Amino acid sequence: MVNRIMLNETSYFGRGSREKLGEELLSRGYKKVLVVTDYNLVDNRVANMVTDILNNKGIAYCMYFHIKQNPTVKNVQEGVSFAKENNIDVIVAIGGGSVIDTAKAISIIMNNPEHNEVVTLEGAVQTRVKGVPLIALPTTAGTAAEVTINYVITDEGQMKKMVCVDPHDIPLCSIIDPDLMQGMPQQLAASTGMDALTHAMEGYITKAGWLIPDMFHINAMALIYKYLEKAANEKDRAAVEKMAYAQYIAGMGFSNVGLGIVHSMAHSLGAFFDTPHGLANALLLPHVLRFNGQVCPELFRNMGKAFNLQMDGLTDEEAINAVVEAVQGLSRRLGIPQHLRDVGIPEEMIPKLAEQAINDPCTPGNPRDVTVEDIIKLYKEAY
Repeated sequence: MVNRIMLNETSYFGRGSREKLGEELLSRGYKKVLVVTDYNLVDNRVANMVTDILNNKGIAYCMYFHIKQNPTVKNVQEGVSFAKENNIDVIVAIGGGSVIDTAKAISIIMNNPEHNEVVTLEGAVQTRVKGVPLIALPTTAGTAAEVTINYVITDEGQMKKMVCVDPHDIPLCSIIDPDLMQGMPQQLAASTGMDALTHAMEGYITKAGWLIPDMFHINAMALIYKYLEKAANEKDRAAVEKMAYAQYIAGMGFSNVGLGIVHSMAHSLGAFFDTPHGLANALLLPHVLRFNGQVCPELFRNMGKAFNLQMDGLTDEEAINAVVEAVQGLSRRLGIPQHLRDVGIPEEMIPKLAEQAINDPCTPGNPRDVTVEDIIKLYKEAY
């Protein structure tokens, strides 16, 4: 069997690493930058921590920042039009997964105009050429969009999240600067951190798992379980830095093996109710873990050891329960809601949510085969 690993051409890590942006842009000879970010990051001056570098280096740029927390087809279309009007030749994305995903879609369509209809990018699409060069600077410790080959865009007309998988969308360069993440609000740090934990755990037990991604996932789990609480609740600088790296490491893994039904079910919640993605994952993760543990209990023992839990002498059921309870405990300590009803999801929508989740591109990677009835039951358990 042949396995593939795809990562960024270049990545920088560490506080102040954003200063490398000017060097990267100038050395590659780019003339006009499209900065993709969001209004909140402009308003609280996080984006300025990066655009100040462009100003100091005399690098020309324009800025697009009209992006929703679950980015839409319209966001992408507006971004493409803006990019064309301004004759850009490189994109710099400053933000979380929503921003970087939008930048990826803009990048792909700019160089593959036959996909101007954004909905044609859904699934594993073989685009002709790489997108416009993209440099990503994440401001949240969660999605790892800066290192993955996938992005998610909401088709509001169909009330559906489109998972797009394309090696041509991976950023040319990623800059992981914890300074850009230090000021995250507690709730955002908590939910995006749980997103990263979901990536590591789902990626580890997915059907496509193998040695090298397993190594990434186990190490990411260990770091996240140890440091997320301090990073989110206390803004501990060392913990924030460890989370910045942990979420990237998780992305190195899951981008190359896929995910499972936590993400399938979370995508439905985001499409129908605009539920923040990290929050949706956190609400669903314990229930899906318990369901999946029945087919891979030995992997749960390894995950428990990554959490530094005592796993020796436990039955399979006890090992699964120990891991699930550890995840639930972390979620509670982060102040994350524990039930779908707590975030306004109407119970009568569960069958509709399940119908969409069963057809999500993440579902085939789940370690345990599922039916619509299984997913309905899991939603009800989470409710």
